[in-house]
Amino acid sequence: GLEPRAPPGGPALRPGASIPYRAMVLRRMVISRSLGGAGPAPSGSDGGSIPRGSTPAWSDLVHRSRSIEGVMLHWVELGPSNDRTALVLLHGMNDSHVTWKHVAPALARDRRVLMPDLPGHGRSDRPDASYELAWHARIIARWLERLEFGPVDVVGHSFGGGVAQMLLLEPGLCVRRLALAASGGLGTELGFVLRLATIPYAVELLGQPFMALETRLALARTGYSKRDIRETCALDTQPRSARAFGRTVRDIANWRGQRRLFYQRAHEVQQPPPIAVFWGERDRMIPAKHARELAKWTDGVVVKTFPDCSHYLHHDQPDLFALELRDFLDQHDVPRARFRMEALGSP
Repeated sequence: GLEPRAPPGGPALRPGASIPYRAMVLRRMVISRSLGGAGPAPSGSDGGSIPRGSTPAWSDLVHRSRSIEGVMLHWVELGPSNDRTALVLLHGMNDSHVTWKHVAPALARDRRVLMPDLPGHGRSDRPDASYELAWHARIIARWLERLEFGPVDVVGHSFGGGVAQMLLLEPGLCVRRLALAASGGLGTELGFVLRLATIPYAVELLGQPFMALETRLALARTGYSKRDIRETCALDTQPRSARAFGRTVRDIANWRGQRRLFYQRAHEVQQPPPIAVFWGERDRMIPAKHARELAKWTDGVVVKTFPDCSHYLHHDQPDLFALELRDFLDQHDVPRARFRMEALGSP
């Protein structure tokens, strides 16, 4: 049969893509056209429902760093400083700000986008610290307070999603909207490689020579290009990376799976923001059913699944991911999420 073709400026309908994925892309094209666009536009191009204007290039990044509680935190910024709510993108374990390179330009057309390297990752310090989930959240919260941005939108991928959840518990920090992409902390199941890394002190004491190999295995068969994998491996092999990774994963998981779960502390959140969850149906690291489980005890949560995507959905389908995320961030009058504690039992 004839292969369907996407119109100019639309996402590619690659051969072998599943029928559900194709239907989702075509549906997004129709929605985009009804809004006056021409379908999702690739990063760096003009079109789709992404507002028209100058799209910043990844090479336009501004690198910054600042000491936060004794930790030198590195981050990059992209996009104009204006009255739009700033957007903060939090990466996962053994990753860095580089993970957002294919979606940040589209997101930064009309707002400031900030992408920190979490402590122990990227170009940030790797101190002799606990690397507990709450510690990561406190560092990011203090960093945002120092920047004085006011309310922010937060997106967290994988472990970064767990950090984003904990930001809701930080006093004085206002999260306007929260988006979780293949997030940790929403269920116990976890991929074998990460469960293996929880063996006490194995990674911390012996893992440094294998950090590049672990990163390559994690990113195999994902949307990462060979160049992106090389760049990520170079950052992950910096001294003391294994110590940071070992302590981080040991805090959130054990050989059975994840043990730091958001529902354990959801009752402490005073006023949850609107929440959206994005997940790849082919995720072998953290199953997509965690998104549906969140919806069972959270009223108003937006759940979007991507049929042909892995754990790294923002690399597998960056244009579609950016489009769906912008839709959530830019909608007016989105209701706040409400946690139904009766569905969880007593906290």
